[in-house]
Amino acid sequence: MLFKVLNTDGSAIHGKGKWNLPKNGTPGEWMPPIEGKLIACERGYHLCSANNLIVWLGPAIYIVKARGDILTSKDKLVVREARLIRRLNAWTEKSARLFACECAEHVLPIFETERPDDKRPRKAIAVTRRYVHGKATKNEMTAAAGAAWAAAGAAWAAAGAAWAAAWAARAAAWAAGDAAWAAGDARAAGDAAWAAAWAARAAAWAAGDARAAGAARAAGDA
Repeated sequence: MLFKVLNTDGSAIHGKGKWNLPKNGTPGEWMPPIEGKLIACERGYHLCSANNLIVWLGPAIYIVKARGDILTSKDKLVVREARLIRRLNAWTEKSARLFACECAEHVLPIFETERPDDKRPRKAIAVTRRYVHGKATKNEMTAAAGAAWAAAGAAWAAAGAAWAAAWAARAAAWAAGDAAWAAGDARAAGDAAWAAAWAARAAAWAAGDARAAGAARAAGDA
């Protein structure tokens, strides 16, 4: 299954042009065929698979049908012809925020291991969940997001494994709110997910460095 992420009016998020939107349960019209050689990021209709959808999260996600030539790139597919079949209506600001919270919660232990007394990122996630369910105000969430960003900044100023902690705090901050969320743009969910991914990567790198150092010490003692 292929997907296209667009603004709610059908305009492209990255680049120019506007897609033919589905109407009354009927797929959108086929977009005009692309002439010439397909080139990633330059010529062709750019789609993505489910595996790469997180890279392109945005306000509206559509299931797409493609035909003709297909060029496979690292995180996208470039096609000659495409049409929008239907919009995924389950993807809303509410579901996007909850997704962002889930991403942040997965890596929150990384932050709390490094800074156990700093509860600002955890509070940001909790306030966001309450906001989604109508139990917190936007001002409360904005304040919690600012606190989470401050926590991320404090961790970033440290060295070593604290970088992973900083990314974890950033994930919580993205979930809680920023200008993109305020504009009704679900791309912040992707930012939260990427911050969570970088937190996990940084923690893995730190663990790998620790193992390497331990192995070197063991070799020196042999």
